Amino acid sequence: MKKCALDIILGIICTMCLLATGCGTEGGKPSESTGGTMKISSNAFENGGMIPKKYTCDGENINPPLVFSGFPDNTKSVVLICDDPDALNGRFTHWLVYDIHPLAFYINENEPKTRIMTSGSRQGQNDFGEIGWGGPCPPSGTHRYVFRLYALDKMLNIDLGAKRNAVETAMQGHIIAETEFTGTYGR
Repeated sequence: MKKCALDIILGIICTMCLLATGCGTEGGKPSESTGGTMKISSNAFENGGMIPKKYTCDGENINPPLVFSGFPDNTKSVVLICDDPDALNGRFTHWLVYDIHPLAFYINENEPKTRIMTSGSRQGQNDFGEIGWGGPCPPSGTHRYVFRLYALDKMLNIDLGAKRNAVETAMQGHIIAETEFTGTYGR
């Protein structure tokens, strides 16, 4: 329990740093995409910008850091889905995180690829058949990678390592806000 409280405190401090200084982003503030007041941002790349190689299958294949803000007051949990809408099947899931606590304002870079994250959030199965982040790995050309964030009015409490269909089914009728943030990567 002490580690969880420390993670939350560190998340608040990290969020304040990112919002106040931009932590290396252009223009002195993090890039962000909004859905009402709910926001998702990263200090690793700008909204619409190129995802650095280290977060891809051509690099270290670790997840980028993300910061969240502006959840509605009645948010009970948050879901993050990252997919590639330019994939041959029209939607390739690279990351699925659910039951994110609304006080978890960030996901650290290089989160372990485990069913339960350090914050207590749950990671599902991506379309590579693995748990956790599976970085961009387009066969050719430049693809878009859309990070969608959904605020829900309940915790999903579904099985660990769930697949996207199970998460989306459990979310139906419970989405109270959503936003997205997009990166690109090409080979």
